[in-house]
Amino acid sequence: MDKTKILFVCLGNICRSPSAEAVMKSLLKERDLEQYYEVESAGITGYHAGEPADERMQRHAIQRNIRLTSISQQIKSPDDFNYYDYVIGMDDQNMNDLFELSPNEATSHKISKMTDYCSHHQHTSVPDPYYGGAEGFELVLDILEDACEGLLNSIDKND
Repeated sequence: MDKTKILFVCLGNICRSPSAEAVMKSLLKERDLEQYYEVESAGITGYHAGEPADERMQRHAIQRNIRLTSISQQIKSPDDFNYYDYVIGMDDQNMNDLFELSPNEATSHKISKMTDYCSHHQHTSVPDPYYGGAEGFELVLDILEDACEGLLNSIDKND
């Protein structure tokens, strides 16, 4: 059986996308669906390649019993676009970058924005918490929990 493959993408892959990866993995584990999915994250840039997630993001996530264990990596085109079923950006700039990096129209159809899957939050993007305070990290996690739930429901309906 083929797994559904999801790649979450933000700018540097140290706050938002590794959090989305961890939130989704936590949700899949909770629903006993881990064996049906492959979930990863990447950054548009390679500035932080090889580094763990931002310590502040890790601290806020752990308070929700979510562990950020991924190591930052840069998205690879065309490989990642061909491999993953879903390539999900966190904000409008990520979306623009992803469409520019996408090798063809077929892979462009795999691209969507994280907040498109929200059912409770009205945000049009997942804000970058890097230069803000604690409330920014909490907001990111709130949005991601909502969006991951919606994404999983969307995938479920399409299968």
